[in-house]
Amino acid sequence: MSGATAQQDAIIIGGGFYGAAIAIYLTKERGFKRIMLIEREPALLKRASYNNQARVHNGYHYPRSFTTAYRSRVNLPKFVRDWPNAVKQDFTKLYAIARRNSKVTARQFERFCHEIGAKIQPAAPAQAALFEPRLIEAVFLVEEYAFDTTELASWVAAELKACGIQTRLQTRVTAIANGPHGGLQVTAAPEQGYEELYTSRFIFNCTYSGLNQFKGDFPGTQTRLKQEITEMALMQAPPALKGLGITVMDGPFFSMMPFPARGLHTLSHVRYTPHLHWNDAQGIDPYQKLTNYDQATRVDRMVRDVGRYLPAVLDAKYVESLFEVKTILVKNEGDDGRPILFEKHPELPGCYSVLGGKIDNIYDVLTKLENESL
Repeated sequence: MSGATAQQDAIIIGGGFYGAAIAIYLTKERGFKRIMLIEREPALLKRASYNNQARVHNGYHYPRSFTTAYRSRVNLPKFVRDWPNAVKQDFTKLYAIARRNSKVTARQFERFCHEIGAKIQPAAPAQAALFEPRLIEAVFLVEEYAFDTTELASWVAAELKACGIQTRLQTRVTAIANGPHGGLQVTAAPEQGYEELYTSRFIFNCTYSGLNQFKGDFPGTQTRLKQEITEMALMQAPPALKGLGITVMDGPFFSMMPFPARGLHTLSHVRYTPHLHWNDAQGIDPYQKLTNYDQATRVDRMVRDVGRYLPAVLDAKYVESLFEVKTILVKNEGDDGRPILFEKHPELPGCYSVLGGKIDNIYDVLTKLENESL
C-alpha cells in the first residue's frame, strides 16, 4: 500500500450517470474544488447507465405507484431541457392494456393518466391493428421518450474535464472508514499497481448494485435491497414496428423500446427478463455473480409470448442481449415504485449512499443535496 494520502473535498465512488452528475453538481453549485471520481470499469457510464431500457419515463409505467408516476411527470421536461442531445423523441409510443391478467383496466389507466396530467388518446386504427384484439382491451397513443447513453457519456466527459474533476478508472474502492485524523478515508485498489488511501470531507457511494460491498467502518444501507440478473434483448425491429415504442400493461407483459445507442430496440418481458434474484448482503459481490452466471438468452421465449399480443414481433431479428444486475428496493416490490435511496450514515459522518431506479430520478437526488449543509 502506498503510504501517501491525498486530501479531497469529496470522493464519488461510481462513475455512472448519478455519480458523474453529483460530482458536477458539487463543483458547479456547491463550490467544491477537489473532487475525485473513482470507477472500477475502463470507462464511465458502462454498467447500469448503459445496460437498461433507455426509457425516459413520463409516469405511464407506474399506475400502482402514484408518487413514482407523478415524479416522472415532473422530471421528464427537466431532463429534456437539460440533455436535449441525448433524448430521442422521433418515435411513436403506444401503451396497450391486456384483457386478462392486467392489474389495471383500460378505463383505470385512462383515469390514472388524467390524474397525473399525462397526455393520452386512443391510438389510430392502423396502430391498434398491430395488436391481437382478443388479448388487448385498448391501445393508447402517449408521450414518452428514450435516451442515448453514448450522448450522456460525451456530456459527462466534457463536463468533468471542464470542472477539473479527477477521474480514476479501473480502480475499485474496497473500504470506507473514519480517518485517523478526522474526515473519511477510502482504500482504492487499481487494476495495476498498489492500494492507495484517499481522505475526504465527504464520500458519495453511487455504486448502484455495489452499494453494500465495502469493508472498513461502512455499516451498509438500512434500506433492504434486492438484486436481479436481467436480460435486455437487442432486436432489429421489422418494418411494421420501426419508429414505434410499445408497452403492454400491467402485469406479466412486455416492452419493446428504441435503444438509441445502437439504433436497435430492446425487448424485455416481466416473466423472462429477470433471470436470478437474491437479497443484497455484504460479501455477495453482485458483479461476480453476474460474471459467473451462465448468460443464456431467453429471447425465444420472450418473442413467442410477445408474438401472441403483437404478431409483427415474430419478424424481428435478434442481435444480442445485455445482461446486467438490477437493484431494487425490497419495500417497492409490490407497487413497482422507483423512489430514490438517499441515506446518510451516522457511523461515517459525511458519507452518503445514493441509488436511483430511473435516469430522471437524478433531480430527486439533487433536490436532496440542495437541503444538505455540505
